[in-house]
Amino acid sequence: MALEVERLFSLLSPEPLPPTDEDDFNHKPHGAEENLAPAAVLIAIIPRPAGEHVLLTQRTDHLNDHPGQISFPGGRMETGDASPAHTALREAWEEIGLSPSLPRILGYLPDYRTATGFLIHPAVAWIEPPFTLLPDVFEVAEVFEAPLAAIFDPNRRRREHIFYKGRQHAYHVIECETEGGVNRRIWGATAGMLLALQRQLADVL
Repeated sequence: MALEVERLFSLLSPEPLPPTDEDDFNHKPHGAEENLAPAAVLIAIIPRPAGEHVLLTQRTDHLNDHPGQISFPGGRMETGDASPAHTALREAWEEIGLSPSLPRILGYLPDYRTATGFLIHPAVAWIEPPFTLLPDVFEVAEVFEAPLAAIFDPNRRRREHIFYKGRQHAYHVIECETEGGVNRRIWGATAGMLLALQRQLADVL
């Protein structure tokens, strides 16, 4: 896979977009519109000789929200944040020590609603290596890169279900191998947004 950064820029929205129902795993509000907390994540694409990778984190096991899960750098929007991209860059700096000057924000995917009460604005960025990271060991157990070619392979994904807050929820699971032969299980909103990225980039894949 060889992606051109300018082509990616043209395929993404310069502003956040409302959620789409194209992905039937994107959480649907139950009854009246739920009061979802705004958040943002950084979907950072990194060009490597073997193909493009995406930057992911493994959350520590003691956190209250999504302990131990694989996620993108990101978090709740704060009053002083100028935009969702600003939130994503601020959180990436706080969580993994990624300098805000390094990622080039390319645009946004449609917002993603979660069953845990968040409205996530996914900001897609391009990062040219080399760069250094300094993870916050309280929040982040590990930072790693996953190859997009493996993530986008339909043979590596499946559908699972969970009963949460009185409702049955379906979600994506993506199994992929990263550097060193480590098997990763990416699921929930992170997997859903990665597949939304695949749909958005369909013309160049």
